[in-house]
Amino acid sequence: MASVKIGLAGAGTEFQYNWNPYRYHFRTHYQMLGKRKQRLGRYYRHFYLIVLGLIGLFSLTGHQSLTAEQGSSTKSGRALWTTSRIHGTPDPPPPYQLESAFPELNFDEPLAVSLIPGTNRFLLCERNGKLFTFEDAPHAKPKLLIDLERTVYGAAAHPDFVNNGRLFVVSIVKEGAEDGTRLSRFETSPDDRFHSKPQSEVVLLSWLAGGHNGGCVRFGPDGLLYVSTGDGSGWADWHLTGQRIDDFLASILRIDVDHSMGDKSYAIPVDNPFIKTPNASPEVYSYGHRNVWKFSFDSEGRLWAGDVGQDLWEMIELVQPGGNYGWSIKEGTHDFKPDRQLGPTPIQPPLLEHPHSESRSITGGYIWEADEPADLHGCYIYGDYDTGKIWSVRLVDGQPTKPRQLADTQFRIVAFAQNQQGEVLVVDHVSGTLQRLVPAPLPDENEPKFPRMLSETGLFVSTTDHIPQPGLIPYSVNAPLWSDGASKERFIARPGDSQILFDDVTYPAPPPGWRFSDGTVLVKTFSMEMEAGNPLSTRRLETRLLHFKSMPGDRERYGAQFWRGYTYVWNDDQTDAVLLDAQGADRVLNIQDKNAPGGVRKQTWHFPSRAECTLCHTMAAKYALGVNTLQMNRLHDYGDGQPRNQLAQLEEWGVFAKPLPKSPDALPRLADYHDQSQSINDRARSYLHANCSHCHRLWGGGLTEFQLPADLPLDKTGLIHATPERGHYGITDARLIAPGDPDRSLLSHRMTLLKIGRMPHIGSNVIDEEGVELLREWIRQMK
Repeated sequence: MASVKIGLAGAGTEFQYNWNPYRYHFRTHYQMLGKRKQRLGRYYRHFYLIVLGLIGLFSLTGHQSLTAEQGSSTKSGRALWTTSRIHGTPDPPPPYQLESAFPELNFDEPLAVSLIPGTNRFLLCERNGKLFTFEDAPHAKPKLLIDLERTVYGAAAHPDFVNNGRLFVVSIVKEGAEDGTRLSRFETSPDDRFHSKPQSEVVLLSWLAGGHNGGCVRFGPDGLLYVSTGDGSGWADWHLTGQRIDDFLASILRIDVDHSMGDKSYAIPVDNPFIKTPNASPEVYSYGHRNVWKFSFDSEGRLWAGDVGQDLWEMIELVQPGGNYGWSIKEGTHDFKPDRQLGPTPIQPPLLEHPHSESRSITGGYIWEADEPADLHGCYIYGDYDTGKIWSVRLVDGQPTKPRQLADTQFRIVAFAQNQQGEVLVVDHVSGTLQRLVPAPLPDENEPKFPRMLSETGLFVSTTDHIPQPGLIPYSVNAPLWSDGASKERFIARPGDSQILFDDVTYPAPPPGWRFSDGTVLVKTFSMEMEAGNPLSTRRLETRLLHFKSMPGDRERYGAQFWRGYTYVWNDDQTDAVLLDAQGADRVLNIQDKNAPGGVRKQTWHFPSRAECTLCHTMAAKYALGVNTLQMNRLHDYGDGQPRNQLAQLEEWGVFAKPLPKSPDALPRLADYHDQSQSINDRARSYLHANCSHCHRLWGGGLTEFQLPADLPLDKTGLIHATPERGHYGITDARLIAPGDPDRSLLSHRMTLLKIGRMPHIGSNVIDEEGVELLREWIRQMK
């Protein structure tokens, strides 16, 4: 996207309190008021003088104590934020925690661990191709079994391994190749059952290595070998293989490795479900899986699988022979691409599913078969790679109980293992350790409680006056998110002298994001005029916090980001705000509006649940939607009447860990879509980026093929002349964008809906008339 000029003002009226230990300013923006500006000017001047006098008096009497409480400042003179009381979470503590099961073991990116039948040893695979064995003993030492020097996803030892020494390994030989993922057999030496050579490899099966490669391999209680494959794509099943059974993809396969058939080094079990289906791959046992990362069998022979979802849901499946689990017509029980061709058998629902507010990359586990703890015996234990959460679920009369969260960890849970006692162990991909679940200690009554009032957070000098601590950094954005006409005040609260890594987060796709330090809080207060057009009637509605919790491990490779969202609701007296329950809430606002019937407009304001926060603040969007280069590369007035570029100012204050790679003029930015002096293309693309692209992008959660990041060329977005995938909404010959014809363009039309089909579908109950007209004019001018 071309660099465009920076606009200074957002829509509506914005009150900003800019506080630092050297200068105190109260500034009211009303440049967008038009003809009302002169009429209201005298009120602003009187209000300004009164507040300025009060704050000046406060500064004379309280400056020394405030700066002493705040602590030291940076070399640039910028005060540090040292008053944070935002620790932990307001939710009840989980009943379990993790401790090391093998304190002397530490592997490099382990991906799979399983017991070797007939021995007291585990078999462990590292991603880099090394396979180790080690004893199931506290002071175990690893022994290298084989080094394949290629990516290894999973391995299993034959049930009669002690006698035949056979191993079965899933590895990646070439990404993108049709036969790039392979299932191979290796043999160990009779003289040393725990050593093998790469030359002993016999390839049994191969399939496309295209992103989702499956790779879990297990022997079932029937002595047959099962292996998961994945759909071989990176996004939305682009090979359309999910409902097909004529290939190996998106399936669990089942073969007999003790016999051969023709030129194959294995046989097809005679009871495989599709062995007599014309044109089917007879190896297929079940299908419609997006990417079964881990599966296991319980003592009753049931196959439990964790199936990694794409946009919004993660699934636990109890797999049946011939079962169709819906991908990519469905994601769990929810429509994904309902118009795609159904496979040969009906779709079966998962046993249970988790929304992406709880889980983003499910890892299947095992049934806890150990007798102790008694509350875990007979429960299926599973977890999540991205959030580090661990759950248990129990079958009662064939139906799952409600999942119980056992632990909330900082580990990247890539696999589970089960020891000889039936205890379930946790494998951390980043630290390379195996952990065990142990009861968590009772909460320490002396530990500080999570703040229930905004005034308890340590963010504000005066909550009533909305005056932030000196260390908080105010900021503004180029293209604000539409929030039903609310104005916003924004602050960055970085702990102490911690620094930000500029454009350091690149996974999973551009544009890049910033990386923050542990304990960082992003603050945004929403306010609304209670009398339309009268800024003096503005009242604060809520203050939202995004609290960052760092994750251990290789930050460059894994992102290592975890954010929690909280909402504080302002009281009627505007003196403080109360922490909202996790479920969210609605409030009806009675706004005086001469254009409304009876002079009063009722507007429902929605306070988001904590789960809803995660729908927009996603990994794909780099979590912090406004604190990034595209949004903050603009001027901001820090209270002295001399606007400065925010990136340059943050660099001067030492906020960034390294100097900027280029001057701000050479770095990308969004347009101010209110500024009509800028090109309508830049304005429209910036509006869509700010309001829509956090979902409508690769991995973002939008249930459509098109993408809306502003740095993506328009002809690559999938918008132009595209036929709608989710209905036409009564429009003849509808297109997502029909150039020159906004009346046939669903992109802008769905912004005018208020119920079914409305976009955005969360976070807004009021039509953005200005935004709709901007997009219609943009489409109208297209050739």
